[in-house]
Amino acid sequence: MGIFEVLELICGLALFLYGMDVMGDSLKKSAGTSLKTILGKMTSSPLKGFLLGLGVTCVIQSSSATTVMVVGFVNSGTMTLLQSVGVIMGANVGTAITAWLTAMSGIGGEGSAEVVGALEWLKPDAWMPILALIGICLVMFVKRGKKKDIGAVLLGFAVLMTGMDIMSGAVSGLKTDEGFKAILTMFDNPILGVMAGLILTAIVQSSSASVGILQSLTVTGAITYGAAIPIVMGQNIGTCVTALLSSIGANKNGRRAALIHLYFNIIGVVIWLSLFYLFDWLIGFPFVDNVTNMWDIAIIHTVFKILSVVAIAPFYKLLEKLAVLTIKDDPSENESVNLLDERLYETPTVAVARATEVTANMAEISCKALSDSLTLFDNYDPKVADAVRDLEGKADTYEDSLGTYLVKLSGRDMDMRDSKQITKLLHIIGDLERISDHAVNVIESAEEMKEKKIEFSKEAQRELTVLRSAVAEILDITERAFKTNDINLAAEVEPLEQVVDDLRDRIKLNHVLRLQKSECSIEHGFILADLLNNFERVSDHCSNIAGCVIEISTYDAMDLHRYLADIKHGSEAYEEKYREYKKKYSI
Repeated sequence: MGIFEVLELICGLALFLYGMDVMGDSLKKSAGTSLKTILGKMTSSPLKGFLLGLGVTCVIQSSSATTVMVVGFVNSGTMTLLQSVGVIMGANVGTAITAWLTAMSGIGGEGSAEVVGALEWLKPDAWMPILALIGICLVMFVKRGKKKDIGAVLLGFAVLMTGMDIMSGAVSGLKTDEGFKAILTMFDNPILGVMAGLILTAIVQSSSASVGILQSLTVTGAITYGAAIPIVMGQNIGTCVTALLSSIGANKNGRRAALIHLYFNIIGVVIWLSLFYLFDWLIGFPFVDNVTNMWDIAIIHTVFKILSVVAIAPFYKLLEKLAVLTIKDDPSENESVNLLDERLYETPTVAVARATEVTANMAEISCKALSDSLTLFDNYDPKVADAVRDLEGKADTYEDSLGTYLVKLSGRDMDMRDSKQITKLLHIIGDLERISDHAVNVIESAEEMKEKKIEFSKEAQRELTVLRSAVAEILDITERAFKTNDINLAAEVEPLEQVVDDLRDRIKLNHVLRLQKSECSIEHGFILADLLNNFERVSDHCSNIAGCVIEISTYDAMDLHRYLADIKHGSEAYEEKYREYKKKYSI
């Protein structure tokens, strides 16, 4: 094998790996909402978990990527360790489909001229130019969206298959090289074969890629079943390296999930490789010295994965226990859950979905903080006040974490829908944090009244009760509208916000009238002004959140000033809701 053949082999390998990377990334993007929906159906059922892992891996063409996502989900508490077992098993089987795609390069061969001629049309060489043409047209002439992603998938697949053909051509001259055959016969030793497959896969970080490389070597006629079987099994162990590396820095359960992936493959290799050589020694398999082709490698790869699932699935709970025994619980260690795991950056759609869930948690915290603070005027309780301050601290932490996470995530390549969702979340988290701040301000006003033994007049108390009810409702509507992305519900916020503004102005005016009659003091006025300002600001933040939901979902924009101007002028629905709320909260 000369220098030019070596360079050709390197070129083919580079194109093959690049094509696989492009195809995998584009498949993740084009899957979009479908991938998010599939991953949202986490379940404790091992069968459903298996089908989940199988389906996701078939979509994104990478068991390593699926397993890394699983580590991220377990680390963030979205998925339990036991749930991860079935998903990991499914991911191992799902990745076998790539080997069948790359095996298409081997279509044809010996046979009648008519049969060979018919099969030639099934070879990638026959229709790959068409896919490449469609792909480049979509990439060049479609600005954005799913069609552009599909074009990248087609181009990636074309590059992948081109790289496979170049590799096969580069090594085809080794058919008569006795030195090369002597090297390959070393892998008939099962231990050496497993180590070779493991090391190759660990280097390229993909079992699909390493299996494709092995398939390209079959054209030399030197890869026998005896050499291929241990290499393929070693490749399945090597693919665990990616998940193990990704688990560095994860919590205990995140690291345990990566170990489950490793243990599953190691146990499968030990069981089936031992049985294979035992029966070969007892009865002798006649095919061991037969030469393999691309299809044979795909069959070996798939059969091993299925047999591993069959052997280990009945004992899936023991896999979890084995991982727990390996990484034991330490009562003295405070195990934290990372709600926003950066491992999910590899699949931006999933990362955006997770950030949306965490933002919904933040919305619950902020709204509860304000709702609880409103109860302190009826019956002041220092424990409730402390709890509200704790909630405000949590809201601050959520804003910091989400802000950092979303800014980093926005730099990833993603579709327009996910990009708009990030924009929406970045706007909303600031308003949610401010709502919790106002909850603390309300508490301070309640504490001041208690310390100074100040009480509002009965009329002022009645008016504030009406205003508090309106604020409580606008909070509830806003939270539900955001969580469900309900545009119609969000549209009810703005007319209620206007009613809150009207109530503030009316209560201020009534206080001045009571002040003139000496029914209230200036000191009452200071506290009342603080409360009114806080309530009005809360309603403003609710308006911002609802407007953001409507603008992003309906207009794909973030012009809240235009939205508010449009809705308040000439909107019959707005006027109707405004009259309804004005009547409901009349003082």
